Amino acid sequence: MAGPGVRMLSVRHIRIFMRRTGSFFLLILPVTGVLLAIACGSCRSGRNVSAVEPYVQVSPDFNADSAYAFVVKQVGFGPRVPGSAAHVACGDFLADMLTGFGAGVTEQRAEVTHYDGRILPIRNIIGSYFPEREKRLLLFAHWDTRPFADEESDADRRQKPIAGADDGASGVGVLLEIARNLQRRPPEDVGVDIIFFDLEDWGQPSFETDRVRGEWWCLGSRYWSEQPHVKNYRAEQGILLDMAGAANATFLKEGYSLQYAPDVVKRVWGIAAGLGYARYFRPESGGYIIDDHLPVNLHHRAPCINIINLKTDTRTGFAPHWHTLGDDMRNIDGKCLKAVGQTVLEVIYTEKK
Repeated sequence: MAGPGVRMLSVRHIRIFMRRTGSFFLLILPVTGVLLAIACGSCRSGRNVSAVEPYVQVSPDFNADSAYAFVVKQVGFGPRVPGSAAHVACGDFLADMLTGFGAGVTEQRAEVTHYDGRILPIRNIIGSYFPEREKRLLLFAHWDTRPFADEESDADRRQKPIAGADDGASGVGVLLEIARNLQRRPPEDVGVDIIFFDLEDWGQPSFETDRVRGEWWCLGSRYWSEQPHVKNYRAEQGILLDMAGAANATFLKEGYSLQYAPDVVKRVWGIAAGLGYARYFRPESGGYIIDDHLPVNLHHRAPCINIINLKTDTRTGFAPHWHTLGDDMRNIDGKCLKAVGQTVLEVIYTEKK
C-alpha cells in the first residue's frame, strides 16, 4: 500500500509495514533496518495539521430510563383526548410533576368551537424556571392525543383514539426529565419555560370528505401565541419536540424551522453531532410541517425549530405508526430519548447571557 508521496518498492522477501505517526508515514523495513521518513503532501507544503478537538459535554447526563418512565406513565392514563377523564388525570399529573421539579406553574384554560361545532377545552400547562431572567429559552411539546386513528388501513378502526406514545408522550417525557435536571442543577445564565400545549392533534380526520375551512390543528399553541402567559413574552429561541422517541428516528431539518430559525437549526444540529447523535439529527431538509412551532414563529414569541421524526420513504412522510393504533410503547426507544434529551440539555447549559 502507498500513501501520498510514497513510491512502491519491489524487494523480494522484504515486508513493508506502514503506520501513521504525527505528520509522517514511517516505512519500517525489518530486514535492512532502514527507516524511511517520507513526508506527506501537507508537510512538504509547510502546513501544520492539527487534530479536531473532541466535543466536551457540559450539561448533566440525561437519564433515558427516567424519560421512558414518564412516557409509560402518560400512556397508562389511556388516550389523552381533550374532554376525557384520561385527559384530566394526565393534565393533573403533568402540573404536579412540574411543580415538584421546582417550576412555577401557570395554566391556561379556555374553550374553543371546533370544525364540527363541538365545544372543546384547552388546558395549556406552563412551567417557568427563573422567570426574573430576561434571556429565556422556550421548550414545548403537545400532550393531547388524536381522537381518530385515521391512518389505519382498516376502516372499522379509524374512529378509535390513539395511545400517542410517540405522538405526544415522547416529547413530554423528554421535557419532564429536562425539568428534573433543571431543579437538580440550575443553569447559570438563562431562564427556561416548558409548555405542554393542548389540542394540537384534533385536526379534521382524513376520512371525512366534506372539508371545513379553517385552522383546526395546533389550537393550544395558537391560543398561547395570541395570549401568552406573560405579556409581550419573547424568548431567545424555541424548540418543539414532536414524535421524538421512536427507534430509528430521523430528525430532518423541517422547512418552517429553516425559514424562521436557521441559526437555531444550525446550533442544535451541530451540538447533536458533537455529542455523537448525527445518526438521528440528519443533514437533509424535510418538508414544511404545520405544528405547534408555526404559530409561535408567526406571533414572534421566539424563533422556533421542530425536532420531529420525518421520513423520505413512507407515503405520509412520517413513521408508519403515525396516527394509527400502533402508536404505543413498542415504538419508544431509550436511545432516541437520550439523543434528543441530551442535545436539548446541552443547548440549555451552553447558553450564555
